[in-house]
Formats: sequence, C-alpha cells, structure tokens
Amino acid sequence: MSPRSQGYLYVAITMCIWGGFTITSRLNAQWGISAWDITALRFALAFCILMPILLYKKDTAFLWKKQPFILAMIGGVAYCLTSYSAFHYVPAAHAAIFLNGCLPLCTAVAAFVLFKQPLDKHIWISLVIMLSAITAMSFLMYQETGVAFGFGDMLFFLSAIWWGVFTVLLRQWQLSAWHSMAGVAIWSAIVYVPIYLLFLPKNLTVPEPMHLLLQVVFHGIFVVIVATLTYVEAIKRLGAFKAGSIVTLAPFMAAILAVPLLGEPLSLAIICGLIGMAVGALQPWRWISHQDSLQRQLDQQKKQS
Repeated sequence: MSPRSQGYLYVAITMCIWGGFTITSRLNAQWGISAWDITALRFALAFCILMPILLYKKDTAFLWKKQPFILAMIGGVAYCLTSYSAFHYVPAAHAAIFLNGCLPLCTAVAAFVLFKQPLDKHIWISLVIMLSAITAMSFLMYQETGVAFGFGDMLFFLSAIWWGVFTVLLRQWQLSAWHSMAGVAIWSAIVYVPIYLLFLPKNLTVPEPMHLLLQVVFHGIFVVIVATLTYVEAIKRLGAFKAGSIVTLAPFMAAILAVPLLGEPLSLAIICGLIGMAVGALQPWRWISHQDSLQRQLDQQKKQS
C-alpha cells in the first residue's frame, strides 16, 4: 500500500471516530450519562491502559515536564467538561457549527495571541464567511424560537477555544504523538479523577450498564488513544492541510446523520450554519491551488531524472 493510500486509510479511521464522538456524546445526554461521569471514566480507562505501557517501556520522564500537564488541563479536563456538557443542552448539529466549525478560527487567533503568528488572507476570508453564517443562523433561530444563542452554544465555542489553544501549544512544543496523547490522558486522570471521586456529583446508577460500558470503551480507547495516533499518521502521509480538511468533515456528516439516528431537528437556521461554517472551516478555495507534498516530490524526481 502506497503512503498516500495509507494516509487516506488513517483519515477514514479518524473520521469514523470523530464522527462517532459527536453522535455518542449526544447519546450521553439521552442515556443519562453526565459530563462529570464520562470525563472521569474516559481518562481512568486510558490511564489504566497507558500507564503500565509507559512503566514497562521506562518512558515516564516526559511526564514530569510542565508541557504535558498544561496540555492535559486545557485539552483534556477543560475541553472534555465543556464539550460533553454542551451536548446536554443543544443538538449535535450545534457541535459541528460552534465547536468544529470554529476550531480553525480559534486556533489561528490563539497562535496570534500567544506567539504573534500573523493571520493570513485565508483566515480573514474564513472569518468573514463564518461571521456571516453565524449572523444569518442567529437571525433565523431568533425568528423560529425567540433565542439566538443557547448556553450549549457558548459551551461549544468555549471548547473550541480550549482546543485551539491546545493545538497551538502542541505545535509549538513539538511533543510526539505518543507523548502528547499519553501525557494528556495520564495527567487528566491524576488531577481530575480524585476531584471527581471526592467532590463532584455522580450519576452512574441511572444509565444502563451496557450503555455506560459502550461509552467508556469508545471514549476511553478510540477517542483518546486510537484517533490521536491515526490522525498524526495521516498528517505524516498527506500533509496537515489535506488531512485536517478531510477529517473536519466528520462532525458535519455526523450532524446530518443525527437527524434520522437521534431524531434531531434540522431547521433552516441549522442548515445555514452548517453550510457556512463548513465552507469557512474547510477553505475549499485553497484546494484549487493546493498541491500536496507527495505530488511535489514526485514532480521533482521526474525533473531530476
């Protein structure tokens, strides 16, 4: 299998998991699994899997650096609590709009604020498109329901900010995929699980045991571990732009699937928001002039020969 084919395979796996995250997180609300519970169980399971591996490999020195701890607090605990909580207030389509749709923008702004990285013209175009889409969506939502934005929408946008900062720090600190994934999972468990056990409300007796098991396995293994590794491998083979653009489609596809699967509403306002945020996030105009690194390498080899 060629590197490009491998890259698309990794992208497909990542898309399935990221799309599943949207659907299953919304199911948490329907099944009575609270954000406090799923966050604790997710990181507890990942800790039980990863910590023995790190001890066996004698690869724990990186955990004592400040970077994994900071990443865990931002991209682990904070992100999970706000994003999981948001699904209890609004439909899955809102996650595609206010979380995944806003991620590229929040990442670019975080890079500018933290490290003075300038915003290029593509970001400004995306900003105009996204703001226009949100304005139109809020106007239509206000006409339909009398409310332009909900509490869940604000939580999703806050989650996008957390993940944007997390992404920029991860890129700046250049941790490996394994160390970043393991560090986030382990430090999140070390910090959050004791607080959860001692102080936070628990709702573990309400959900069906099978529902709880499915959610813990999916979020603790596939979301935390598998998706992180496959996404990094996809970037290595396809480049960050192409891999990121394709994978970004997953939550939008999940939002559409949530309509028949979960009985979610799909109003004109939601459709407007989905289309606008998808265009702004994917930046399709860049595909016209974009040529991936693998193709450039092949062209250079042909010229040299």
